[in-house]
Amino acid sequence: MTTDTDILIVEDQPGVRACLEQILSMAGYRVHTAGDGLEALAVLESQPVDLIVADIMMPNMDGYQLYERVVENPDWVGIPFIYLTARMLSADIRHGKELGVDDYLIKPVEAKDLLAVVRGKLRRAQKVVESSGQFTQRSKTANGTVDLGWLRIELGQYRVWLHDEPLALSNTEFLLLETLAQQADRVVPLPDLVHVTHGLNATHTEASDLLRPMVRSLRRKMGHEAGDLGCIESVRGVGYRLVSPSAP
Repeated sequence: MTTDTDILIVEDQPGVRACLEQILSMAGYRVHTAGDGLEALAVLESQPVDLIVADIMMPNMDGYQLYERVVENPDWVGIPFIYLTARMLSADIRHGKELGVDDYLIKPVEAKDLLAVVRGKLRRAQKVVESSGQFTQRSKTANGTVDLGWLRIELGQYRVWLHDEPLALSNTEFLLLETLAQQADRVVPLPDLVHVTHGLNATHTEASDLLRPMVRSLRRKMGHEAGDLGCIESVRGVGYRLVSPSAP
């Protein structure tokens, strides 16, 4: 079986890298490899990539730095990004998820578990692309921008500013913020948000699990400390509401 899907493995240990390449190649994926974040950036500059699997602790540029560079680039921000690492402390896992990565796997990982995550993230990414296209068409009927306090959003353009400074958001984070901004000061139900961000029909519980790390990541990128709701208010078991961001 072959696919038209390109996967980038970023791993500094040659043996582990070769093993991952074999697992994914045998599953039909086109696989590209890099030994650290700098090599990964060169691959991303030279060819399209549909999903990234990266270690964290690497020379020259680690996985955290690589993820920051990926989400800063509008051409790469929508690529699903998975950490595969030996860092298994709860604080490490929590930090990785709060950054906004799509998943966090612990070494050693079984081939079937890796492939299940890869397939799931690729399916979800495709749904996001389809949903994004539909949502962008709806957004074009609006005024083009939303200004809410110190927040400015260009509808459908994946561009956001806070205090006149650009925010680097993933595709799903943008769709979430855009949807909340278009219904500012109103509670948007959890299933409605997931339908926009992930293209899925989900229960309240499933939607809450999907949205919670995205909201944490958005709050952090908007300058709020952990535990601070900021301008994105939670209505327990119902949804989220965006209020006008105030001056610092």
